[in-house]
Parts: sequence; C-alpha cells; structure tokens
Amino acid sequence: MFIREMSHTEKPRERLQKKGVSSLSNAELLAIILETGSKTESVVDLANKVISKFVDISEMREASLQELMQIKGIGLAKAAKVLAAIEISKRIGQQKTLEFPVIRGPQDGADLVMQEMSLLSQEHFHCIFLSTRNKLVHRETIFIGSLNSSVVHPREIFKQAMKHSAASVMCFHNHPSGDASPSHQDITVTKRLKKAGDLLGIPLIDHIIIGHNSFTSLKQEGYF
Repeated sequence: MFIREMSHTEKPRERLQKKGVSSLSNAELLAIILETGSKTESVVDLANKVISKFVDISEMREASLQELMQIKGIGLAKAAKVLAAIEISKRIGQQKTLEFPVIRGPQDGADLVMQEMSLLSQEHFHCIFLSTRNKLVHRETIFIGSLNSSVVHPREIFKQAMKHSAASVMCFHNHPSGDASPSHQDITVTKRLKKAGDLLGIPLIDHIIIGHNSFTSLKQEGYF
C-alpha cells in the first residue's frame, strides 16, 4: 500500500534541526511522532486532523488507544506512538519530585504538582508525605472522583503517612473547571483531615486546590 510521506514543503524535522524544537507548531511536533501520512493525506494534514478531535492540545493527555484509532488514518502503530509520547511527557512532569525535594511552603507544593494536575479532566486527590525536615518521602494519588467527605476518608491518607514514616502531610486536589476557589465541601474535608492529623500527631500542613495554572492554599486563606 502506498503511504504518503512528508512532501517537499512539509519538513518539520528540517525545521527542528535549523530553528529548534520550540519553533514547531503542535501539528508539526505530532507529525514527527506519526512519521507518515495516509494514502490520501500528508502527515501534517493527518496530525492536524488528530489535534482537531480535541478541544485543545491538553485534552490529548487523556486520550485512549481506542479513541485515537477511531480517527481515519490512525492505526495501532500510530496510536501507540502518540500514547507513548504522552506517557513520557507525564513521567517527565512527575520527575519534578527530584527538583523540589524540600517543600517549604504552598508555592513549592504547587510547583511540584501543577504541571501534572492542572490539566486533568477529572478530580484527583493527591498527597505528598514529608519528613521532619520537610523533605519529600512519598507522593500518591489517593482518590479519583468528585471530592466529598464520605469518599475522602482520613484513614486512607494517614495509613500511607504511617507506612512511609511521614512527619506531616500536604494534600492537593484539582478543579477541572480551572477555578481554584474552595467550595464548602473542600473546606469541610480539610477541617476533617486537620482534626485527624492533629489526633495522630501527623499534621496536615496544607490543602491546596489546583486550577489552570493557579492554586489556592486553604492554610493561607485561613480555613484552618
């Protein structure tokens, strides 16, 4: 079967070599990952078609294999390449733990999780567990789904804290709407966690809400 390669005018790799990777458009970057087009479309046209299936490029983080393969011209091999590239970007974001080993306040905490959590399409409740010197010893997503006091149980959070011999806990959850303002439920959950941490001697040092490139510290806002 004839596969249409990049035409003479479509040279993302050459542009990358001459001007750097940051000069490429989203479609050109994806075209390099896809490598080839279909028998009716150039690779750049195919890349543009893939991107157009999502509201914005960030939504591709949640794409599934089946979703990508439903796009005409995207088979298993191409879909697998795209998902592999997405997963690598996620793991690079997670490696920020090595750049911020000590959490001195809410800004350090937000910097640690912002790239990963600000683009999530569903609410995630994430915790970092710190040593007596506020050094990160463990981090984990504890719950996924709408935040409420019946789901976010202190038992699961502080079980992990004790497992990793943590001296304190900092919690985060994202608002997919992008608005980092705390809800009544957020405040209720925070007060419950604060009370449990004080009782166990593993204090909750902050609960941070992550929006789109913004955050709110419930500690700084005076909610506990």
